[in-house]
Amino acid sequence: MSPRRSAAQAQQTRHLIVAAGVDIASTEGLDAITLGRLADELAMSKSGVIGHFGNKLDLQLGVLNEAVRIYRREVILPAAHAPAGLPRLRALVDAWISHLERGVFPGGCFFTQVTTDYDGRPGPVHDVARRLTDDWRTYLAEQIEVAIGDGSFAPDTDVEQVIFEATGLMLSLNHAMQLDLDPKAIQHARIGFNRLINACMS
Repeated sequence: MSPRRSAAQAQQTRHLIVAAGVDIASTEGLDAITLGRLADELAMSKSGVIGHFGNKLDLQLGVLNEAVRIYRREVILPAAHAPAGLPRLRALVDAWISHLERGVFPGGCFFTQVTTDYDGRPGPVHDVARRLTDDWRTYLAEQIEVAIGDGSFAPDTDVEQVIFEATGLMLSLNHAMQLDLDPKAIQHARIGFNRLINACMS
């Protein structure tokens, strides 16, 4: 077997491991992921999984990175085609709702699960989750500030308040879909986001 083929196979195996981990973590949380469980899920030896991830923390961080890659593909990149400002803000909301509708992650919003589990638990996973949350809020703030600058939003729009309310709507939608199984959850969320945006335009 050539070194190139061996490296490609190792990369494919690593991808299968983290993909299975994403599905488990999405529904049960990152703590539910263990080297032994993934070995069983993928019909691999435990040593085979350890060969790619030396310990549970490395595995959790690998799963988290894979979830970020999926989120960027499903939410960030589709919205990036819209012009910066209000059009991109609307596109981000639509893409975020769409990824829940399509069940991209079987347990709903992956990052809602992670931040809920780790918000009060210091450590590497907490730090990564905090950084990802800050990056998301910063990106939203950039779009809001562009909307203020081009006159789409009122000049006195409180950027932090808009992000706070938008985040609340996102958390509420995920909760209503996953726990309540509310058939009108998406409709309620869209109405809420429209009201929030319209309030910024007045």
